[in-house]
Amino acid sequence: MSSSAEPSSSRSGLWRRLAVLALAVACVGLPINHFFGYALLVIATVLIFTGEVTPRLKTWLAAAAAVAIAVLGQILLASPRIEEGHNIFLIDGPGSALESSLPADAFRFMAAEFDTQYPRQGRCDPNASGCWRNGGMPDRPFAFSADGILDGAQYSRRVSGIDFSNPIWLRLGFINDSRYNWYSGSSDIQRSTRDRRFWMGWNRWHLTMPWYVMYQFPAEFAGGVLCWQGTVLWEREGQSFDALRQANRACRTLERNDAGRRIFGVAIKPDTLAMTFTPPLQVRIQNLAKTALMLAGIGAALGLLVRWRRSRIILPFAFVALALFVIAVDDASLIGGMRPFDGGDDGLFYDGIGRNILQRLLAGDIMGALEGGEKVFYYGGPGLRYFRALEHIVFGETYLGYLSLILLLPLVAWTIFRRFLTERWALALALIFLAVPIGSLFGTTFYQYATWAARGFADPMAHILFLCGFLPIVGATRAGPGKAFAPALGGALLLALAVIMKPIVAPAAAALLGGAGLAALYQRQWRRLAGMCIGFLPVFSMALHNWVFGDVFVLFSTNAALPETQPMPPSAYVAVARELLSLNLAGEHVTRAFVHLARWLTGPSGSFTSIPLNVAAVAILVYVAARGHRFDPWLRLTAGTALAQHAVAFFYVATPRYHFLSWFLTMVVCAAWLEAAGVDWVRRRFPGFSARIAAHPLTTRLAAGLSRLQEAVGLSGAGSRPAQS
Repeated sequence: MSSSAEPSSSRSGLWRRLAVLALAVACVGLPINHFFGYALLVIATVLIFTGEVTPRLKTWLAAAAAVAIAVLGQILLASPRIEEGHNIFLIDGPGSALESSLPADAFRFMAAEFDTQYPRQGRCDPNASGCWRNGGMPDRPFAFSADGILDGAQYSRRVSGIDFSNPIWLRLGFINDSRYNWYSGSSDIQRSTRDRRFWMGWNRWHLTMPWYVMYQFPAEFAGGVLCWQGTVLWEREGQSFDALRQANRACRTLERNDAGRRIFGVAIKPDTLAMTFTPPLQVRIQNLAKTALMLAGIGAALGLLVRWRRSRIILPFAFVALALFVIAVDDASLIGGMRPFDGGDDGLFYDGIGRNILQRLLAGDIMGALEGGEKVFYYGGPGLRYFRALEHIVFGETYLGYLSLILLLPLVAWTIFRRFLTERWALALALIFLAVPIGSLFGTTFYQYATWAARGFADPMAHILFLCGFLPIVGATRAGPGKAFAPALGGALLLALAVIMKPIVAPAAAALLGGAGLAALYQRQWRRLAGMCIGFLPVFSMALHNWVFGDVFVLFSTNAALPETQPMPPSAYVAVARELLSLNLAGEHVTRAFVHLARWLTGPSGSFTSIPLNVAAVAILVYVAARGHRFDPWLRLTAGTALAQHAVAFFYVATPRYHFLSWFLTMVVCAAWLEAAGVDWVRRRFPGFSARIAAHPLTTRLAAGLSRLQEAVGLSGAGSRPAQS
């Protein structure tokens, strides 16, 4: 990611930055499934992409040698790992996979606990939709875990420590398997509960699915201390188990003869199990040495290869910190946890299918992985399932890949604001977008993107990818886009990925690329035109998938024409015209159209009080696009792109998350209009009111604060107005 509005000096500069980042990733290792390592990489990324990377070969060789030594040292000093297996505990009669594969003593104990917690007479109807009894059952004793695919885990995964009181942070991937898609209204066994108190972001979710975890310690852990609260089954000789129940915290030291024996933690009843393990001194020293080598390797790579200025890193780090705070308040499980997605929700579908894709890929079933769970795409975001599979390879049982895109959003938004606004306006608008929820009334706000990302929906990702692709197409500076092939290729590819993630953004992509393509054609920029054409070609992969696997031609997905997603198809507007021509102003279709368009104009807030403001905003879009010859032509194209995307709301449901992109682009255009023309117009029409606002103490304090911030981060002052044609 780039926090600077200026493009890289050359393509080689970008590749050097990526190479430094690759060295940092090598020090952390895959999967990146712990917050400490991820935080180090975020810090490194900001420094790399805001600083200057040296091209000197000798320095690169020294950095590569330092990283190699650090990685080799981590391998040689790595402490032994604890084998972990975990799974849901579900039974509905004899003959289950758990009964045939778990130790008999352990299974009988957990089955009795299950029957006590969920009596047979109180279980849901297996014929009812959403009941756990008509879904899938566990088919193996220990569930698949993406954390274990790279280190040859014997059960689910191998871990270096144990410390949990809330299983959300234990990251049990099976909780989002698609087979456990239970609905709260139908099933007596629930997936989870949510604490809605705003200060409980870190412990927002409570897992209510019955589950268990098993640990097997190697001999090197003898002398360590295992502590728990709840029920533990401790294996003794003869594969029998002692049931150790503790209402309060209790501890036990591992003996030599405990090596290789299985210790189960049982959580059939929700919120009853917590476990920690303190390893012996030698293992702790090894873990500290490994961490020190990781820090040393990253420090050497950054220290040798990257030079940065303090003023250039303040704002990116501030944006990242503010973004993490907003995310943590709403739902901190996105920051390295494993939230149980809601039954019947998009998040559970995409992650469940993504996990299936990954398991097929690991089994060598390439075509099965590419099929993606559907022969013909039905759900509206075909791409997210494949992203989830890739995310689990890189980030294990976390959603840190999606988090990375969310953290990128404030920097991308700020760069877009700088493209069309002066520095002060751009900085103010970026801070409002990120930290002030008033933006939910108009133009969307950051916390809405974070909220829907945490729920696992495709919409925020599609919009962020579009905005990332928007910058190379219109240019990241006021000079506009260049003639080069590579930026056009990258921008168009990002737009194609946005459409693959959520085809509803296709009208905006078509308008943006159409306008930019005509401009390139007019200016005879053949390389740029070729880059945009080639970069956008992957958008047809959806139609190719549907043709190969389903033998039908469907451009995007089959749910596009369903009444619940398209309540006002073109035929409905024909009926509206007929009723209007017959002066039937209260007709069924006229009423439906009025209500539908009113919901569109409520914007992201969903409040009818926002309609006057949003009507004015759409009017400004029309003015800038059609008659705004005073403005930057690329701003006019942005206005046209926003109008094209707004047209989607004429036909499709006015769900706010579908239309974040429309209102974001509207916000950009309206802010540019307001700075260039609107403020002067208000001053002329309402001089007294304008003077009072300008002289208000709050206004002067805000202006002074922005000036100090601009000075601290090395930005220019108020700056000149954006260039106009």
